Amino acid sequence: MTSRRNRARRGGWRPQRARAASWKALAAALAVLPLAGCGTAGYGAAVAPSSMTVNSEAFISGMLAQSYTCHGARISPPLNWSGAPPNTKSLALIVDDSSAPITPFIYWLVFHINPGTTDVQEGSLPTGAREALNSAGSARYDAPCPSHKHSYRFTVYALNSTLDLPNGAPLKEVWSAIAAATIARGRIVVTGNP
Repeated sequence: MTSRRNRARRGGWRPQRARAASWKALAAALAVLPLAGCGTAGYGAAVAPSSMTVNSEAFISGMLAQSYTCHGARISPPLNWSGAPPNTKSLALIVDDSSAPITPFIYWLVFHINPGTTDVQEGSLPTGAREALNSAGSARYDAPCPSHKHSYRFTVYALNSTLDLPNGAPLKEVWSAIAAATIARGRIVVTGNP
């Protein structure tokens, strides 16, 4: 019987290379979802979502105030939005850093937001909303921690379904479900400083 080492030398068994390829494929798949911000139609064909408007009185001159970062109170900022299509069944919110290496870093992923909701208050969730695990592995707002001037995206998604997933659901699962159900999207990009 041939040993694993001998098979690896001949190119027959390469677990490290396979694992690396698997991680690269996962990273590429995750990177596409927030960057495209698209929904899917049929069996995964991308469709451009309708536009929504997202604002916040807390973002003065496009800046993320220190109280919403790890350098301050670490609370989530207030947001409001409009323009969800009439057939919206639920809403979702993703706060991410698209400049993070490999894949965007997700600071907050909120879903199961009632379709009639038009805002999120400072430091709180809308009634009935759920939080998925973020990139740090916790189901909460993980305050950005800029060490230099950096941009952060606050994106609201209108979905054509209600995501029947529990609070604390895995990031990838919720992220994929949002991408598949998106019919409209709005985004505000802000800059954080230390």
